Amino acid sequence: MTTLRLRPEDPADTGPVRRVLAAAFARPDVATPPEVGLVDELRDSDAWIPELAMVAEYGGEVVGYALLTRVRVKSDGDPTPAPALALGPVGVAPHRQRVGHGTAVVQAALDAATELGERLVVVLGNPAYYRRFGFGRADRMGLTSPWSGLGEPWQALVLPPATSDAPAPPQGEVLFPPPWSKV
Repeated sequence: MTTLRLRPEDPADTGPVRRVLAAAFARPDVATPPEVGLVDELRDSDAWIPELAMVAEYGGEVVGYALLTRVRVKSDGDPTPAPALALGPVGVAPHRQRVGHGTAVVQAALDAATELGERLVVVLGNPAYYRRFGFGRADRMGLTSPWSGLGEPWQALVLPPATSDAPAPPQGEVLFPPPWSKV
């Protein structure tokens, strides 16, 4: 019986991850989807958190990917932006879609973030899909971004606190690292 294995990406996964993302985000009008370049650039940035780049492996093949990278939330009156995470891209190889691999790899990434003590994750994506993880409208949580005007697709999730005295999740403008400006 073949089982799904969820684990952090390692250096040997770069090519397979690129192939999964290229297939998952393929469009006839572009040779290489921008999501592939986004991951490549994030890997080389200070937003990269190796433990939060999660792959789904099935039968020895990388078939899914979920990435959480560092963003900052700038609150009015606070000179130091608070840390948060951005989810994306998330992709599953077309031949393994609709069997739960995407849900599993996203949940594994969120669980890893919770274990690291992270408090807030933002995502731009399908509300019906991300609602299953607990995401809700980010604007209703006091979060803005270049995508705020999109309404429902701009979403956020507050992760469980590591301790009972953990600070409340930040509110304000979400600042994305430069690679995100190309998507």
